[in-house]
Amino acid sequence: MNESRLTLDDRLPADYFSSTLRADVLRGLTTTPRTLPPKWFYDKRGSDLFEQITRLPEYYPTRAEQEILTRRAPEIATLTRAATLIELGSGSSRKTRLLLDALTAGGTLRRYAPLDVSASALAEAGRAICRDYPDLEVAATVADFETDLALSDEPGPRLLAFLGSTIGNFDADQRIAFYRTLSRALSGDDMLLLGADLVKDRDVLVRAYDDAAGVTAEFNKNVLHVLNRELGADFDPDAFDHVAVWNADFERVEMRLRARAAQTAKIRDLDLTVDFAPGEDLRTEISCKFRRETLTAELREGGFTLRHWWTDPATRFALLLAVPN
Repeated sequence: MNESRLTLDDRLPADYFSSTLRADVLRGLTTTPRTLPPKWFYDKRGSDLFEQITRLPEYYPTRAEQEILTRRAPEIATLTRAATLIELGSGSSRKTRLLLDALTAGGTLRRYAPLDVSASALAEAGRAICRDYPDLEVAATVADFETDLALSDEPGPRLLAFLGSTIGNFDADQRIAFYRTLSRALSGDDMLLLGADLVKDRDVLVRAYDDAAGVTAEFNKNVLHVLNRELGADFDPDAFDHVAVWNADFERVEMRLRARAAQTAKIRDLDLTVDFAPGEDLRTEISCKFRRETLTAELREGGFTLRHWWTDPATRFALLLAVPN
């Protein structure tokens, strides 16, 4: 394998994780209602638990998106003729291989440019892709795409993929701002490939985030283990219940940790004490679900025009192509 085909550009400051975690926890635990961003689930244990979640019978999004990609990747390759595939939050890049295969077969792809906060995940995935795609250049970037959308000199046209319905972790205002950032970063011959989970039966949605085996409960509580380890906190994860609720007003699933009884947690490194009332919730994730008409309008407001919309046969999930205005 020619290692020179793999580059890894680390754009994160040395104290990124500690300073961002401190700021997020201080802000989130001193407001009402209390919240934490979902990105702090994903240490090594959290990432392993999420991989287990994607294989659970209740958790349909990963399978549904893969069904669409399996069926539509050749069409996507023909429509985009992308020379560069950029992927935000790429992680292990497993699903991406369906796109890489189709674009490689189409003869247009020259570069894969994954962007993620995990240098180790990018390095591992990058080496594997260099091995399996001998003509492909891999230009990986360690960055937080929410604050630093690191698009530089990639050959065009470019296809920017944001898969897994990660967009659902943003509220409406955050999504519009994010689309605007993307539209400014892309040029006229580039395209956005977006994965979006769709509004459906409430029970199906809630079960996807509250599985019978309890894996999602462990995943949710893992954020407390992260705070204990990284910030010297003394949370008792067993003193909280995992709760998944459907918020009909905002059409989103919310994951929460609910205090079983009155309790106090001390976060040593922040010199912070947090008191929880019995039954008080700490919201750890929102997962917004979408309808075609509202998502189309959102994208338009954010600077994109919807060109193609595909769903799996059961209409659970959508994959869409949009172009910057």
